[in-house]
Amino acid sequence: MTEYVPQLRRRRPAALALALATVLVASTAAGATAAAARSHAETTARTRLAEAVQRAVDAGAPGVITRVDDGRGHPVALARQAPWTRTNDKIAATSAFRMGSNSKTMVATLVLQLVAEHRLALSDPLDTWLPGLVPDGSAITLKMLLNHTSGLFNYLDDPAVLAAFVGQDTRQWTPRELLAAGIAHAPLFAPGARFSYSNTNYIALGLVLEKVTGQSLAAQIEQRIARPLGLAHTYLAVGEHRDTRLTRGYEPDAAHLAPYLPPGTPPGTAFAGTPRGEHVDTTWNNTSTLWAAGAVVSTAADWARFDAALMSGKLLPQAQLDQMRTTVPEDPEAPEGNGYGLGLRRVVFPCGTVWGHDGQAAGYSSETYTDTTGRRSVSVLTSTIFGIAPPKAAAAHRALVNTAVCAMLNKPTPPTTSPAG
Repeated sequence: MTEYVPQLRRRRPAALALALATVLVASTAAGATAAAARSHAETTARTRLAEAVQRAVDAGAPGVITRVDDGRGHPVALARQAPWTRTNDKIAATSAFRMGSNSKTMVATLVLQLVAEHRLALSDPLDTWLPGLVPDGSAITLKMLLNHTSGLFNYLDDPAVLAAFVGQDTRQWTPRELLAAGIAHAPLFAPGARFSYSNTNYIALGLVLEKVTGQSLAAQIEQRIARPLGLAHTYLAVGEHRDTRLTRGYEPDAAHLAPYLPPGTPPGTAFAGTPRGEHVDTTWNNTSTLWAAGAVVSTAADWARFDAALMSGKLLPQAQLDQMRTTVPEDPEAPEGNGYGLGLRRVVFPCGTVWGHDGQAAGYSSETYTDTTGRRSVSVLTSTIFGIAPPKAAAAHRALVNTAVCAMLNKPTPPTTSPAG
């Protein structure tokens, strides 16, 4: 009788090979399908982002730079501009940009580094470092300056400083003069009582940083942040140096600006600059009113690297990073909404909650956000403040920011396009 079992044993390797091949083919097919799905999703997200950028320009933004990194290793960087701006310059995704109040996150990082080094304490009264310079300075702590609960008046609301900010006055302001302009007005409330955003807080912090270290603020940003992180295009703009890589900034001319000025703005307020149709070129307007409150120049890629280093703990120990992310409500009636930490905002969008800041300088608006790990980031840089104030332009800008944030978080943009707060 022929033995049957050995025949089965002889056939088993072939059967196993066939089974393994089937599994391998199935796995490869599944992998290919998943990769194709990811590729399609990435292409769709990029297309939607590009369309949102173009709509923002079509609605009135002179120029837009948008960079989104969803953490999967393929950042998307786009730049678009209105045709009428192309005779002045060509915007690229790598162009430099005035970051406005995003600068506060860097200044707060410097303060917290010194806290970690035990050279400062958040509980230090301002009088400890700037004795007698600010009324009630013994009751205002560094933490109150960092999270805008000091009650100090915002110096940019002073008519003389505002005239310089819009370029009508070419006088160069010193940091101490900016601080003096803020404290010349009565405080808004007792120190620590509530939140009220004031650029005066960060001018005071800049002076404290220089007092403690004996170095200029520009040098500290370079030595402690920009150089270690390799941020080749990031610096604090001081004096009248002209960076040829800087994106041109524009604001509406006086006639087109007037309907969108806030109540109480001094009569005759308008941006100075070279006329460009219905706009003026504000690129080289007086920037001495910004300093520690908003004078950093950077690029979208540099800022993403800064965000990643900050949120991953490369710039601050965990204790200080936790302090930075401890927030007070920006609106006391919406405690679960947007919050302000120490130079860092928590912002609630339809797709989720992110961390970052926004900023403005004459001719420049910026919004930069990241997740809690720093692996994902987004920047939306627009070359105007008031050019996106008209309803159509404002709606297109808000839709762009929401689309970009959703893309960063790998989520579809929901129908609702307004962030909370």
